[in-house]
Amino acid sequence: MTLVTGAPAPLPPLLIEPVVRAALVEDLGRAGDITTMSVVPAEARTIGVIAARQAGVVAGLDCATMAFRLIDPSVRVEVHRPDGSRIAAGERIATVSGPARSILMAERVALNFLCHLSGVATATASLVEAVKGHRARITCTRKTTPGLRALEKQAVRAGGGVSHRFGLDDGVLIKDNHISVAGGIGPAIERARRAIGHMVKLEVEVENLAQLKVSLAAGVDAVLLDNMAPPLLAEAVAMIAGRAISEASGRITRETAAVVAATGVDVISAGWITHSAPALDLGLDLEPTPA
Repeated sequence: MTLVTGAPAPLPPLLIEPVVRAALVEDLGRAGDITTMSVVPAEARTIGVIAARQAGVVAGLDCATMAFRLIDPSVRVEVHRPDGSRIAAGERIATVSGPARSILMAERVALNFLCHLSGVATATASLVEAVKGHRARITCTRKTTPGLRALEKQAVRAGGGVSHRFGLDDGVLIKDNHISVAGGIGPAIERARRAIGHMVKLEVEVENLAQLKVSLAAGVDAVLLDNMAPPLLAEAVAMIAGRAISEASGRITRETAAVVAATGVDVISAGWITHSAPALDLGLDLEPTPA
């Protein structure tokens, strides 16, 4: 079995269950699956295979499994390729068995989570592969689907990336609009220092070397080098000289990631790996039931 950088530790079911439950309630509507209930005999049992229709990285199996089990705890899901696995087209990811009605009712929600989150993991892995050989790590941002942040950030980890701030409350990131309202980088940093506890990290977004100089003099923990061309990025990294974590951001793609990483930055952040990652094409095929 080939894994990316090792499957991430699973999220507690308590964090997954409300999201999956809400998706099932939305899909079942006011009367449940009227197609399945009218067409499929109550006693019918079946076995289905979830397989890849294109290559990628698996993520979201815990959500898919929970979708089946919330509909019917007797449905059995056997995982063949766990989260973090690189898969080729045609590979089996999991086998589902149990009452046919239950499997069909949960199928779409299970696949929605699995395809989307595997897409996030696959997009992340493409950037991780692009910067291989450099020190830079790939991280996501807060540009996530509302309600799915924990799941999408978990998928980023499955793809070999790391997480940026989870929310507004777990780190200070002073951006251009904060700086504008506060009256400059210096006053913004000073106010943040007075307000935060000793365990909270402070990062400042800078657009030029003058802003970087002020930030470094103030002893910030990290600097976000926003939309800088590679030559300027390299100059900024040299100026930082290990005094703070350097993060590059701004329209990072598979094609540009290696050039950005070659400047020596510690972290490369990309919002598109969560908000615009294409879904991975996965499908569930059931065994035919004898007439």
